[in-house]
Amino acid sequence: MELLLWIIGFSLIGGLLSVMVASSFLLLSNNARNTAVPHLVSFAIGALLGASFLGLIPHAMEHEYAIDPHNIGLTLLLGLLTFFLLEKMVLWRHCHSDHCEGHLPELDQHDHAQHNHQDNKNKAAGTLILIGDTIHNFVDGILIAAAFMTDTHLGIVTALAIAAHEIPQELGDFVILLHSGFSRKKALYYNMLSSLGTVVGALLAYFALSDMQQLLPYILIVAASSFIYVAVADLIPGLHHKTKISETLQQISLIAAGTLFIYVAHSTLH
Repeated sequence: MELLLWIIGFSLIGGLLSVMVASSFLLLSNNARNTAVPHLVSFAIGALLGASFLGLIPHAMEHEYAIDPHNIGLTLLLGLLTFFLLEKMVLWRHCHSDHCEGHLPELDQHDHAQHNHQDNKNKAAGTLILIGDTIHNFVDGILIAAAFMTDTHLGIVTALAIAAHEIPQELGDFVILLHSGFSRKKALYYNMLSSLGTVVGALLAYFALSDMQQLLPYILIVAASSFIYVAVADLIPGLHHKTKISETLQQISLIAAGTLFIYVAHSTLH
């Protein structure tokens, strides 16, 4: 029962809390948001890569049902290819960076968009974002539960890494929903509802995996592949739009800070 409470609690942190934090950024000025979000993205990259290479993959190798190193490599590769295909089908997430069409560069337009007539295409885009985000949150919940069922400390680190990258993503979702004609109140309501998919996924995984412990190492590797894919394919390319040395050094520093955060959290918890 205690493990289940840990899973539920950190699933809420990974989902619901990240939505609340992201919504608070809408209260900031446009300049403040546009300055803060790229920093969050860089930090999230470090957190995701740190959780993958310092937590998930090592635990999969040390697990009671540890899998062969060659199978680890194969599972990781198949996971990356699977997430690529899912993203292509808009079942995962079409974008996590702040340079995508309809994303954070257009933050200064969201108030104006609310007062304009929204056509069916924009409404469909908002609905599609909610569906995709719910699926994404559901999968995140499965990953959190699998990590906790392997090791409580790993579960905490995994949930923290998910929360780190969910904040800028959820802020981007808010902007798209506002552009699609949703009011601020409705955008917050539907995003919070979507975030509960994390808890649903975690609960289903907890009860389904209780008698299938041998599958946990594979799920940990799939979790690592999803984190690596999001960091490398979705987040890092957006950083290349800024080429000044000072900006690059800032990005590297924040990526290192994200990785260090996971390392310290993992070491301290152990």
